Amino acid sequence: MSTRIIRAAECPPLPWKNGQGLTRQIAVHPPGADSEHFLWRVSVAEVNRAAPFSAFPGIDRHIALLEGAGFTMMLDGNREHALLTPFEPFAFAGEADVTVTLAGGATRDFNLMTRRGHGHGEVVAWTTPGNYRVYDGTVLIYCARGRIDTTDGVLHPGDAWLFPPDAGVDLSDGAVALVVRIVSATA
Repeated sequence: MSTRIIRAAECPPLPWKNGQGLTRQIAVHPPGADSEHFLWRVSVAEVNRAAPFSAFPGIDRHIALLEGAGFTMMLDGNREHALLTPFEPFAFAGEADVTVTLAGGATRDFNLMTRRGHGHGEVVAWTTPGNYRVYDGTVLIYCARGRIDTTDGVLHPGDAWLFPPDAGVDLSDGAVALVVRIVSATA
């Protein structure tokens, strides 16, 4: 597959599956798949109020706070998780009944969803300036903060590098990259 830089401006806001909020889809695989047929999906959601998350049965989800004071998630009415630390991924089941209580005002969060049985996904935060090597299974690098130099061009906040090649990535001082890796269940 060829490499591609996706600019933040190319990702218009779309309603959540349940209509309770907005998200900006960055990438979906296979390309063009809808919410019932994707194998993996990366998006940035805007959480502006205490609305329930959309249910995604059979999907594993990873979420990381990008901006704002964060929120506390109540999962299935009996498990609580405070999503307050920026760029710290948290994994949960897509079928979980999730309600939120905002810690302050509106937030934005990074989301990875992978279809169970297709493979295992993970989100890793690179936060220290320097050169990083893209590793096997990396499907996307998202610039959460600062500037990231790639072999295909410069990423600014909100930009992503889809299917990066085996290459180096340079993070400037203060930059943060969220790296999405998918390990196929058939590999």
